[in-house]
Amino acid sequence: MPYLGSSVHLRALATAALRPEPVPPTGRAEQVAPTARAERVAIVSASIGAGHDGAAAELDRRLAARGLTVDRFDLLDLLPARIGRLVRDGYHQILVQAPWAYQRIYRSTERAGGGGPLARALLRTAEQRMLGALHPDTGAVVSTYPGASRVLGGLRLDGRLTVPVLTYLTDFSVHPLWVADGVDVHLAAHAVPAAQARAAGARDVRVCGPVVNPRFRPGTEPERAAARTRFGLPANAPLALLVAGSWGVGPVRQVAMELRDCGAAVPVVVCGRNTALAERLRADGIEHAFGWVDDMPALLHAADVLVQNAGGLSSLEAFAAGLPVASYRCIPGHGLTNAAALEEAGAAVWIREPALLKAALHDLIDGPPGLRQRTAGLGLFAAEPDGGPAAEIARVHAAGPPPPPPRTPVRRRRPTTRRLVATTAAAGAVWASAVGTGIATAYDGPDVLHAIGHGLHLEDTAPDQAPGAEGHHS
Repeated sequence: MPYLGSSVHLRALATAALRPEPVPPTGRAEQVAPTARAERVAIVSASIGAGHDGAAAELDRRLAARGLTVDRFDLLDLLPARIGRLVRDGYHQILVQAPWAYQRIYRSTERAGGGGPLARALLRTAEQRMLGALHPDTGAVVSTYPGASRVLGGLRLDGRLTVPVLTYLTDFSVHPLWVADGVDVHLAAHAVPAAQARAAGARDVRVCGPVVNPRFRPGTEPERAAARTRFGLPANAPLALLVAGSWGVGPVRQVAMELRDCGAAVPVVVCGRNTALAERLRADGIEHAFGWVDDMPALLHAADVLVQNAGGLSSLEAFAAGLPVASYRCIPGHGLTNAAALEEAGAAVWIREPALLKAALHDLIDGPPGLRQRTAGLGLFAAEPDGGPAAEIARVHAAGPPPPPPRTPVRRRRPTTRRLVATTAAAGAVWASAVGTGIATAYDGPDVLHAIGHGLHLEDTAPDQAPGAEGHHS
Protein backbone atom coordinates (compact mmCIF):
# COMPACT_ATOMS: atom_id res chain seq x y z
CA MET A 1 0.00 0.00 0.00
CA PRO A 2 1.43 3.44 -0.88
CA TYR A 3 2.54 5.56 2.06
CA LEU A 4 0.06 8.42 2.40
CA GLY A 5 1.03 9.69 5.88
CA SER A 6 2.50 12.95 4.58
CA SER A 7 -0.70 14.02 2.80
CA VAL A 8 -2.77 13.30 5.89
CA HIS A 9 -0.32 15.33 7.97
CA LEU A 10 -0.77 18.29 5.63
CA ARG A 11 -4.54 18.14 6.01
CA ALA A 12 -4.14 17.98 9.77
CA LEU A 13 -1.95 21.08 9.68
CA ALA A 14 -4.84 23.04 8.20
CA THR A 15 -6.86 22.18 11.27
CA ALA A 16 -3.93 23.03 13.51
CA ALA A 17 -3.79 26.53 12.07
CA LEU A 18 -7.06 27.26 13.87
CA ARG A 19 -5.46 26.56 17.23
CA PRO A 20 -4.39 29.76 19.04
CA GLU A 21 -0.72 30.15 19.82
CA PRO A 22 0.09 29.85 23.54
CA VAL A 23 1.44 32.80 25.48
CA PRO A 24 5.26 32.52 25.32
CA PRO A 25 7.02 32.14 28.67
CA THR A 26 9.06 35.02 30.04
CA GLY A 27 11.49 35.33 32.90
CA ARG A 28 10.09 35.15 36.41
CA ALA A 29 11.87 38.36 37.43
CA GLU A 30 9.95 40.31 34.78
CA GLN A 31 6.59 38.74 35.55
CA VAL A 32 6.14 39.52 39.25
CA ALA A 33 6.61 43.15 40.19
CA PRO A 34 7.74 43.73 43.79
CA THR A 35 4.68 44.49 45.87
CA ALA A 36 3.80 44.50 49.54
CA ARG A 37 1.96 41.24 49.07
CA ALA A 38 2.98 38.88 46.26
CA GLU A 39 0.23 37.08 44.36
CA ARG A 40 1.00 33.49 45.24
CA VAL A 41 -0.23 30.01 44.29
CA ALA A 42 1.01 26.67 45.58
CA ILE A 43 1.01 23.48 43.49
CA VAL A 44 1.23 20.08 45.19
CA SER A 45 2.15 17.04 43.07
CA ALA A 46 3.85 13.68 43.66
CA SER A 47 6.89 12.14 41.99
CA ILE A 48 5.09 8.92 41.08
CA GLY A 49 5.66 8.45 37.37
CA ALA A 50 6.04 11.67 35.37
CA GLY A 51 2.47 12.69 34.56
CA HIS A 52 1.55 14.42 37.83
CA ASP A 53 4.81 16.36 37.95
CA GLY A 54 4.56 17.17 34.24
CA ALA A 55 1.14 18.78 34.70
CA ALA A 56 2.42 20.67 37.75
CA ALA A 57 5.42 22.00 35.84
CA GLU A 58 3.30 23.32 32.98
CA LEU A 59 0.76 24.90 35.34
CA ASP A 60 3.71 26.52 37.12
CA ARG A 61 5.00 27.98 33.85
CA ARG A 62 1.61 29.30 32.78
CA LEU A 63 0.73 30.82 36.15
CA ALA A 64 4.13 32.51 36.34
CA ALA A 65 3.48 33.99 32.88
CA ARG A 66 0.31 35.52 34.36
CA GLY A 67 2.30 37.28 37.07
CA LEU A 68 1.75 34.84 39.93
CA THR A 69 4.49 33.53 42.19
CA VAL A 70 4.31 29.73 42.29
CA ASP A 71 5.54 27.41 45.04
CA ARG A 72 5.84 23.71 44.17
CA PHE A 73 5.72 20.82 46.63
CA ASP A 74 6.02 17.05 46.37
CA LEU A 75 3.55 15.31 48.66
CA LEU A 76 5.99 12.43 49.17
CA ASP A 77 8.50 14.85 50.70
CA LEU A 78 5.89 15.91 53.26
CA LEU A 79 5.45 12.39 54.67
CA PRO A 80 7.66 11.76 57.72
CA ALA A 81 10.69 9.50 58.03
CA ARG A 82 11.24 9.07 54.27
CA ILE A 83 7.99 7.14 54.07
CA GLY A 84 7.24 8.87 50.77
CA ARG A 85 10.12 7.07 49.11
CA LEU A 86 8.87 3.74 50.48
CA VAL A 87 5.40 4.47 49.15
CA ARG A 88 6.74 5.34 45.69
CA ASP A 89 9.03 2.33 45.52
CA GLY A 90 6.33 0.00 46.82
CA TYR A 91 3.82 1.31 44.29
CA HIS A 92 6.36 0.83 41.51
CA GLN A 93 7.11 -2.70 42.62
CA ILE A 94 3.52 -3.85 42.86
CA LEU A 95 2.98 -2.62 39.30
CA VAL A 96 6.14 -4.36 38.09
CA GLN A 97 5.91 -7.58 40.07
CA ALA A 98 2.18 -8.08 40.65
CA PRO A 99 0.06 -6.12 38.17
CA TRP A 100 -2.85 -8.50 38.80
CA ALA A 101 -2.83 -7.36 42.43
CA TYR A 102 -2.86 -3.70 41.35
CA GLN A 103 -5.93 -4.35 39.19
CA ARG A 104 -7.77 -5.88 42.15
CA ILE A 105 -6.74 -3.05 44.46
CA TYR A 106 -7.85 -0.48 41.89
CA ARG A 107 -11.24 -2.13 41.49
CA SER A 108 -11.78 -2.60 45.22
CA THR A 109 -10.98 1.05 46.03
CA GLU A 110 -13.16 2.13 43.10
CA ARG A 111 -16.11 0.21 44.54
CA ALA A 112 -15.40 1.50 48.04
CA GLY A 113 -15.24 5.11 46.84
CA GLY A 114 -11.62 5.67 47.87
CA GLY A 115 -8.82 4.50 50.14
CA GLY A 116 -9.13 2.70 53.44
CA PRO A 117 -8.41 3.85 57.00
CA LEU A 118 -4.67 3.07 56.82
CA ALA A 119 -4.23 5.21 53.72
CA ARG A 120 -6.19 8.02 55.37
CA ALA A 121 -4.02 7.76 58.49
CA LEU A 122 -0.88 7.96 56.36
CA LEU A 123 -2.10 11.06 54.51
CA ARG A 124 -3.07 12.79 57.76
CA THR A 125 0.57 12.75 58.82
CA ALA A 126 1.31 15.20 55.97
CA GLU A 127 -1.33 17.75 56.96
CA GLN A 128 0.69 19.75 59.49
CA ARG A 129 3.77 19.69 57.30
CA MET A 130 1.68 20.92 54.40
CA LEU A 131 0.40 23.84 56.47
CA GLY A 132 3.92 24.67 57.60
CA ALA A 133 5.24 24.61 54.03
CA LEU A 134 2.68 27.03 52.59
CA HIS A 135 3.76 30.67 52.38
CA PRO A 136 1.56 33.02 54.46
CA ASP A 137 0.59 34.94 51.31
CA THR A 138 -0.63 31.87 49.42
CA GLY A 139 -3.96 32.70 47.79
CA ALA A 140 -4.86 29.30 46.31
CA VAL A 141 -3.53 25.74 46.34
CA VAL A 142 -3.66 23.37 43.34
CA SER A 143 -3.30 19.59 43.51
CA THR A 144 -2.27 17.40 40.58
CA TYR A 145 -2.27 14.16 42.59
CA PRO A 146 -5.18 12.38 44.36
CA GLY A 147 -3.36 11.98 47.68
CA ALA A 148 -2.52 15.68 47.76
CA SER A 149 -6.17 16.51 47.13
CA ARG A 150 -7.13 14.43 50.14
CA VAL A 151 -4.60 16.15 52.38
CA LEU A 152 -5.66 19.62 51.24
CA GLY A 153 -9.36 18.77 51.35
CA GLY A 154 -8.99 17.57 54.93
CA LEU A 155 -7.34 20.85 55.90
CA ARG A 156 -10.17 22.81 54.29
CA LEU A 157 -12.82 20.75 56.09
CA ASP A 158 -11.06 21.32 59.43
CA GLY A 159 -10.94 25.06 58.81
CA ARG A 160 -7.14 25.11 59.02
CA LEU A 161 -6.79 26.10 55.36
CA THR A 162 -8.93 29.09 54.37
CA VAL A 163 -7.84 29.65 50.75
CA PRO A 164 -9.46 27.84 47.80
CA VAL A 165 -8.21 24.37 46.88
CA LEU A 166 -8.37 23.17 43.28
CA THR A 167 -7.68 19.73 41.85
CA TYR A 168 -6.45 19.44 38.27
CA LEU A 169 -7.51 15.99 37.01
CA THR A 170 -4.52 14.69 35.05
CA ASP A 171 -6.35 11.54 33.89
CA PHE A 172 -9.23 11.16 31.43
CA SER A 173 -10.85 8.64 33.76
CA VAL A 174 -11.58 9.72 37.32
CA HIS A 175 -11.06 7.21 40.11
CA PRO A 176 -13.02 8.13 43.28
CA LEU A 177 -9.70 8.85 45.01
CA TRP A 178 -9.44 11.95 42.81
CA VAL A 179 -12.56 13.49 44.37
CA ALA A 180 -11.84 14.63 47.93
CA ASP A 181 -14.26 16.27 50.32
CA GLY A 182 -13.25 19.86 50.98
CA VAL A 183 -11.80 20.57 47.51
CA ASP A 184 -13.50 23.67 46.13
CA VAL A 185 -13.01 23.24 42.35
CA HIS A 186 -12.11 20.29 40.11
CA LEU A 187 -10.63 21.13 36.70
CA ALA A 188 -11.10 18.61 33.88
CA ALA A 189 -9.60 18.37 30.39
CA HIS A 190 -12.86 17.19 28.78
CA ALA A 191 -16.54 16.67 29.44
CA VAL A 192 -16.02 12.90 29.94
CA PRO A 193 -13.75 13.18 33.03
CA ALA A 194 -15.88 16.10 34.23
CA ALA A 195 -18.98 13.89 34.22
CA GLN A 196 -17.10 11.13 36.05
CA ALA A 197 -15.93 13.61 38.69
CA ARG A 198 -19.48 14.82 39.26
CA ALA A 199 -20.71 11.26 39.54
CA ALA A 200 -18.04 10.66 42.21
CA GLY A 201 -19.38 13.59 44.25
CA ALA A 202 -17.36 16.61 43.11
CA ARG A 203 -19.31 19.82 43.67
CA ASP A 204 -17.80 22.42 41.30
CA VAL A 205 -16.34 20.84 38.14
CA ARG A 206 -15.09 22.99 35.26
CA VAL A 207 -13.97 21.84 31.81
CA CYS A 208 -10.92 23.87 30.79
CA GLY A 209 -8.84 21.66 28.49
CA PRO A 210 -5.53 19.80 28.91
CA VAL A 211 -2.27 21.33 30.09
CA VAL A 212 0.68 20.59 27.80
CA ASN A 213 3.88 22.51 27.12
CA PRO A 214 3.57 24.66 23.95
CA ARG A 215 6.59 22.89 22.44
CA PHE A 216 4.11 20.12 21.64
CA ARG A 217 2.47 21.33 18.42
CA PRO A 218 1.96 19.96 14.90
CA GLY A 219 5.24 19.81 13.00
CA THR A 220 5.95 20.94 9.48
CA GLU A 221 7.27 18.62 6.79
CA PRO A 222 10.83 20.03 7.15
CA GLU A 223 10.64 19.47 10.92
CA ARG A 224 9.39 15.96 10.34
CA ALA A 225 12.30 15.17 8.00
CA ALA A 226 14.84 16.75 10.33
CA ALA A 227 13.53 14.78 13.32
CA ARG A 228 13.79 11.49 11.46
CA THR A 229 17.36 12.27 10.47
CA ARG A 230 18.29 13.30 14.01
CA PHE A 231 16.95 10.10 15.59
CA GLY A 232 18.26 7.85 12.82
CA LEU A 233 14.79 6.82 11.68
CA PRO A 234 13.66 5.70 8.20
CA ALA A 235 12.99 8.69 5.94
CA ASN A 236 9.79 7.45 4.28
CA ALA A 237 8.36 4.48 6.18
CA PRO A 238 5.33 4.95 8.46
CA LEU A 239 6.41 5.04 12.12
CA ALA A 240 4.47 3.89 15.19
CA LEU A 241 5.80 5.54 18.35
CA LEU A 242 5.33 3.19 21.32
CA VAL A 243 5.47 4.77 24.78
CA ALA A 244 5.10 3.25 28.25
CA GLY A 245 5.52 6.15 30.66
CA SER A 246 8.63 7.30 32.52
CA TRP A 247 9.08 3.86 34.09
CA GLY A 248 8.93 2.03 30.74
CA VAL A 249 6.69 -0.76 31.97
CA GLY A 250 3.88 -2.84 30.56
CA PRO A 251 3.97 -5.54 27.86
CA VAL A 252 6.34 -3.37 25.83
CA ARG A 253 8.41 -6.14 24.25
CA GLN A 254 5.33 -8.00 23.10
CA VAL A 255 3.73 -4.90 21.61
CA ALA A 256 6.95 -3.86 19.87
CA MET A 257 7.22 -7.25 18.20
CA GLU A 258 3.56 -7.23 17.22
CA LEU A 259 3.99 -3.80 15.65
CA ARG A 260 7.03 -5.01 13.71
CA ASP A 261 5.44 -8.28 12.61
CA CYS A 262 2.11 -6.84 11.47
CA GLY A 263 3.91 -4.69 8.91
CA ALA A 264 1.74 -1.59 9.26
CA ALA A 265 4.52 0.59 10.67
CA VAL A 266 8.09 0.51 11.95
CA PRO A 267 8.08 0.50 15.77
CA VAL A 268 9.93 3.29 17.57
CA VAL A 269 9.99 2.59 21.31
CA VAL A 270 10.62 5.00 24.19
CA CYS A 271 11.45 3.11 27.40
CA GLY A 272 11.83 6.08 29.76
CA ARG A 273 14.22 5.39 32.61
CA ASN A 274 14.08 1.64 32.01
CA THR A 275 17.39 1.39 30.13
CA ALA A 276 17.50 -2.38 30.64
CA LEU A 277 14.30 -2.69 28.62
CA ALA A 278 15.76 -0.62 25.78
CA GLU A 279 18.79 -2.90 25.67
CA ARG A 280 16.61 -6.03 25.57
CA LEU A 281 14.52 -4.59 22.75
CA ARG A 282 17.59 -3.89 20.67
CA ALA A 283 18.75 -7.44 21.37
CA ASP A 284 15.33 -8.62 20.15
CA GLY A 285 15.94 -6.86 16.84
CA ILE A 286 13.86 -3.74 17.56
CA GLU A 287 16.33 -1.29 16.08
CA HIS A 288 14.78 1.99 17.22
CA ALA A 289 14.57 1.63 21.01
CA PHE A 290 15.42 4.63 23.18
CA GLY A 291 15.70 5.27 26.91
CA TRP A 292 14.85 8.69 28.26
CA VAL A 293 14.22 11.21 25.45
CA ASP A 294 14.64 14.91 26.22
CA ASP A 295 13.13 16.15 22.96
CA MET A 296 9.81 14.33 22.76
CA PRO A 297 8.21 17.06 20.58
CA ALA A 298 10.68 16.25 17.80
CA LEU A 299 10.09 12.51 18.12
CA LEU A 300 6.33 13.11 17.87
CA HIS A 301 6.96 15.15 14.72
CA ALA A 302 8.79 12.16 13.26
CA ALA A 303 6.01 9.67 14.02
CA ASP A 304 2.70 8.89 12.29
CA VAL A 305 0.78 7.35 15.19
CA LEU A 306 1.24 6.99 18.96
CA VAL A 307 0.61 3.62 20.61
CA GLN A 308 0.25 3.86 24.40
CA ASN A 309 -0.86 1.74 27.32
CA ALA A 310 -1.75 4.11 30.17
CA GLY A 311 -3.57 7.15 28.76
CA GLY A 312 -1.34 9.62 30.60
CA LEU A 313 0.63 12.73 29.70
CA SER A 314 2.12 11.24 26.50
CA SER A 315 -1.38 10.94 25.02
CA LEU A 316 -2.09 14.63 25.68
CA GLU A 317 1.24 15.59 24.14
CA ALA A 318 0.42 13.55 21.05
CA PHE A 319 -2.98 15.25 20.75
CA ALA A 320 -1.27 18.65 20.90
CA ALA A 321 1.19 17.52 18.21
CA GLY A 322 -1.65 16.52 15.88
CA LEU A 323 -0.88 12.81 16.12
CA PRO A 324 -3.55 10.07 16.23
CA VAL A 325 -3.45 7.89 19.35
CA ALA A 326 -4.17 4.19 19.81
CA SER A 327 -4.56 2.46 23.19
CA TYR A 328 -3.34 -1.14 23.03
CA ARG A 329 -2.57 -3.86 25.59
CA CYS A 330 -3.32 -1.38 28.36
CA ILE A 331 -1.95 -1.74 31.85
CA PRO A 332 -4.42 -2.71 34.60
CA GLY A 333 -6.37 -0.17 36.60
CA HIS A 334 -6.16 3.36 35.24
CA GLY A 335 -4.69 2.17 31.93
CA LEU A 336 -7.93 0.37 31.08
CA THR A 337 -10.24 3.07 32.42
CA ASN A 338 -8.31 5.81 30.61
CA ALA A 339 -8.52 3.85 27.36
CA ALA A 340 -12.30 3.62 27.75
CA ALA A 341 -12.63 7.32 28.60
CA LEU A 342 -10.44 8.44 25.69
CA GLU A 343 -12.49 6.30 23.33
CA GLU A 344 -15.74 7.70 24.73
CA ALA A 345 -14.40 11.22 24.18
CA GLY A 346 -13.55 10.36 20.56
CA ALA A 347 -9.91 11.29 21.17
CA ALA A 348 -8.26 7.87 20.77
CA VAL A 349 -8.94 4.40 19.39
CA TRP A 350 -8.86 1.43 21.76
CA ILE A 351 -7.54 -1.66 19.95
CA ARG A 352 -8.81 -4.56 22.02
CA GLU A 353 -7.69 -7.52 19.88
CA PRO A 354 -4.29 -8.25 18.28
CA ALA A 355 -6.08 -9.29 15.08
CA LEU A 356 -7.32 -5.70 14.70
CA LEU A 357 -3.92 -4.06 15.15
CA LYS A 358 -2.79 -3.90 11.52
CA ALA A 359 -6.05 -2.55 10.09
CA ALA A 360 -6.43 -0.02 12.90
CA LEU A 361 -2.93 1.34 12.35
CA HIS A 362 -3.46 1.63 8.59
CA ASP A 363 -6.66 3.58 9.24
CA LEU A 364 -4.95 5.93 11.69
CA ILE A 365 -1.92 6.53 9.50
CA ASP A 366 -3.50 6.71 6.05
CA GLY A 367 -7.25 6.93 6.32
CA PRO A 368 -10.14 9.17 7.36
CA PRO A 369 -10.17 7.80 10.96
CA GLY A 370 -6.68 9.21 11.44
CA LEU A 371 -7.74 12.64 10.26
CA ARG A 372 -10.76 12.55 12.58
CA GLN A 373 -8.54 11.58 15.52
CA ARG A 374 -6.09 14.39 14.77
CA THR A 375 -8.91 16.90 14.56
CA ALA A 376 -10.47 15.67 17.80
CA GLY A 377 -7.13 15.75 19.63
CA LEU A 378 -6.30 19.27 18.51
CA GLY A 379 -9.84 20.33 19.38
CA LEU A 380 -9.13 19.67 23.06
CA PHE A 381 -6.88 22.74 23.06
CA ALA A 382 -9.34 25.11 21.39
CA ALA A 383 -9.85 27.13 24.60
CA GLU A 384 -6.18 28.05 25.00
CA PRO A 385 -4.66 30.38 25.96
CA ASP A 386 -7.50 32.47 27.46
CA GLY A 387 -9.64 29.68 28.85
CA GLY A 388 -7.16 27.00 29.88
CA PRO A 389 -6.52 25.55 33.35
CA ALA A 390 -4.10 28.31 34.40
CA ALA A 391 -6.66 30.98 33.53
CA GLU A 392 -9.28 29.19 35.62
CA ILE A 393 -6.86 28.90 38.57
CA ALA A 394 -6.04 32.60 38.26
CA ARG A 395 -9.75 33.48 38.31
CA VAL A 396 -10.36 31.39 41.42
CA HIS A 397 -7.31 32.98 43.06
CA ALA A 398 -8.50 36.50 42.20
CA ALA A 399 -11.98 35.84 43.58
CA GLY A 400 -10.51 35.55 47.08
CA PRO A 401 -11.30 33.14 49.90
CA PRO A 402 -14.44 31.10 49.18
CA PRO A 403 -17.10 30.34 51.78
CA PRO A 404 -15.80 27.61 54.08
CA PRO A 405 -17.04 24.08 53.42
CA PRO A 406 -19.13 22.33 56.08
CA ARG A 407 -16.96 22.16 59.19
CA THR A 408 -15.99 18.90 60.83
CA PRO A 409 -14.48 18.56 64.30
CA VAL A 410 -10.71 18.92 64.38
CA ARG A 411 -9.17 15.50 64.89
CA ARG A 412 -7.07 14.89 67.95
CA ARG A 413 -3.35 14.72 67.25
CA ARG A 414 -1.15 12.03 68.71
CA PRO A 415 2.19 12.98 70.25
CA THR A 416 4.97 13.20 67.69
CA THR A 417 6.77 9.97 68.65
CA ARG A 418 3.62 7.90 68.74
CA ARG A 419 2.44 9.40 65.45
CA LEU A 420 5.76 8.54 63.78
CA VAL A 421 5.58 4.94 64.98
CA ALA A 422 1.98 4.66 63.84
CA THR A 423 2.84 6.16 60.46
CA THR A 424 5.68 3.72 59.86
CA ALA A 425 3.44 0.81 60.80
CA ALA A 426 0.68 2.15 58.56
CA ALA A 427 3.00 2.51 55.58
CA GLY A 428 4.22 -1.05 55.97
CA ALA A 429 0.70 -2.31 56.42
CA VAL A 430 -0.55 -0.44 53.35
CA TRP A 431 2.15 -2.04 51.15
CA ALA A 432 1.88 -5.48 52.74
CA SER A 433 -1.90 -5.54 52.56
CA ALA A 434 -1.83 -4.29 48.97
CA VAL A 435 0.33 -7.20 47.85
CA GLY A 436 -1.23 -9.62 50.29
CA THR A 437 -4.79 -8.92 49.22
CA GLY A 438 -4.04 -9.75 45.61
CA ILE A 439 -1.94 -12.79 46.52
CA ALA A 440 -4.59 -14.18 48.84
CA THR A 441 -7.14 -14.19 46.08
CA ALA A 442 -4.89 -15.97 43.59
CA TYR A 443 -2.81 -18.44 45.62
CA ASP A 444 -3.22 -20.93 48.40
CA GLY A 445 -1.05 -23.36 50.36
CA PRO A 446 2.72 -23.40 49.69
CA ASP A 447 2.38 -21.10 46.67
CA VAL A 448 1.62 -18.15 48.95
CA LEU A 449 5.17 -17.99 50.33
CA HIS A 450 6.64 -18.04 46.84
CA ALA A 451 4.28 -15.31 45.64
CA ILE A 452 5.02 -13.06 48.61
CA GLY A 453 8.74 -13.46 48.11
CA HIS A 454 8.38 -12.55 44.45
CA GLY A 455 5.99 -9.66 45.03
CA LEU A 456 8.11 -7.99 47.71
CA HIS A 457 11.43 -8.21 45.87
CA LEU A 458 12.62 -4.57 45.75
CA GLU A 459 15.89 -4.79 43.86
CA ASP A 460 15.03 -5.89 40.32
CA THR A 461 12.81 -3.16 38.89
CA ALA A 462 13.04 -4.53 35.37
CA PRO A 463 13.07 -8.33 35.61
CA ASP A 464 14.27 -10.34 32.64
CA GLN A 465 10.98 -11.86 31.62
CA ALA A 466 9.61 -13.35 28.49
CA PRO A 467 8.15 -10.95 25.92
CA GLY A 468 4.91 -9.45 27.16
CA ALA A 469 5.57 -10.24 30.83
CA GLU A 470 6.95 -6.88 31.95
CA GLY A 471 5.14 -5.08 34.75
CA HIS A 472 3.01 -1.99 34.66
CA HIS A 473 3.39 1.61 35.65
CA SER A 474 1.40 4.55 36.91
